[in-house]
Amino acid sequence: MAMTMTEKILAAHAGLPQVRPGQIVNAKVDLVLANELSAIVAIEEFGKIRGAEKVFDPHKIVIVPDHFTPNKDIQSAQVAKKVREFALTQQMLYYEVGRMGIEHVLLPEQGLVRPGMLVIGGDSHTCTYGGIGAFATGVGSTDVAVAWALGEVWLKVPSTIRLEFLGKKQPWVSGKDMILYAVGRLGVDGAIYSALEFTGEAIADLSVAERLTMANMAIEAGAKNGIFVVDAKTESYVQGATDRPYTVYQSDPEAEYAQTIVFDMEDIDPQVAFPHLPSNTKPVSQAGDLAIDQVVIGSCTNGRIEDLRIAAGLLKGKKIHPRVRCIVIPGTQKIYLQALKEGLLETFVQADCVVSTPTCGPCLGGHMGVLAEGERCVSTTNRNFVGRMGHVTSEIYLASPAVASASALAGRITEPGKI
Repeated sequence: MAMTMTEKILAAHAGLPQVRPGQIVNAKVDLVLANELSAIVAIEEFGKIRGAEKVFDPHKIVIVPDHFTPNKDIQSAQVAKKVREFALTQQMLYYEVGRMGIEHVLLPEQGLVRPGMLVIGGDSHTCTYGGIGAFATGVGSTDVAVAWALGEVWLKVPSTIRLEFLGKKQPWVSGKDMILYAVGRLGVDGAIYSALEFTGEAIADLSVAERLTMANMAIEAGAKNGIFVVDAKTESYVQGATDRPYTVYQSDPEAEYAQTIVFDMEDIDPQVAFPHLPSNTKPVSQAGDLAIDQVVIGSCTNGRIEDLRIAAGLLKGKKIHPRVRCIVIPGTQKIYLQALKEGLLETFVQADCVVSTPTCGPCLGGHMGVLAEGERCVSTTNRNFVGRMGHVTSEIYLASPAVASASALAGRITEPGKI
């Protein structure tokens, strides 16, 4: 029986010769991820499992405190302390502030995620790792706790939707614009419990960073996971991060797809997702005259060094608009140091930006950039729901680092080509 990449990975981890969409499997996990918010609940649930005193394999469990850290208040400090003590007692892989990063940027960087792995995480954007050919999906904290104890997860095999991108990118178009456009076409419920398999000429041209960005937002269409073919770019990236082994799975030519959707790159301009859904997308040229108050460049979606280089290239020698607060957040400590060495941080500071230590902070309205009543923010993050970044009357516009940087300079949503 012909199978897709996703089906092959699940079959291998379930110990089965083949699986089909809709089938329920118990699959062995290669890695279980949690941040401090999902871990604190998982710790409580783990304590309820009879006989569970030690996790199944501490080398396959990662905890990254990144949402409200560095601790924004006493409550978050208490949560971080409890999670830290549990992780150290269990001898898990634990990345403390100063050695950490935003989880979904950090794990590929550290070589902890590799092609062919089955990864679950207590965060919906765990699907990011499909960018390097892994099956990765977000789960609830109870599932995290059970996986800690048993090393297994209960899953339904998703059907696969094939997204084919034909042609070459237009100027200033990035992977972020491509996934915003695709989510706009699919809708936030267009791929519920499906695998999104990204293919086509334009996909082959993307950097690994752009693929990770696109896989990150598969969940915004309701998908169970997003996944990319493993090619020479993938293998170069992975081998540069680790010498640990991995397995490459490719979809069979005869594999069955629930549907195939073809995108012509000629139709994709730089995009903006308007409030209050990631699917409410328009070309930035149709944004109109919308003044903004804040710009955020970073997050698990666009906090990689390539993203910072694009932003710095537009901001160099210029000043952000006097009405705008521009917050730049490198995705990890390694990226922060690299940006420092390349002079990018100096460019940001000279342009009147704020540069933060790695944190999810503003993305979820936690800290480092919470919005006030009626404020507008252009953000390279992945969600723009009501109240996501602060006050319920605030507005979030999702965009690429290029569009965000151009908008910071203009004081309104702007095409980068106009800067």
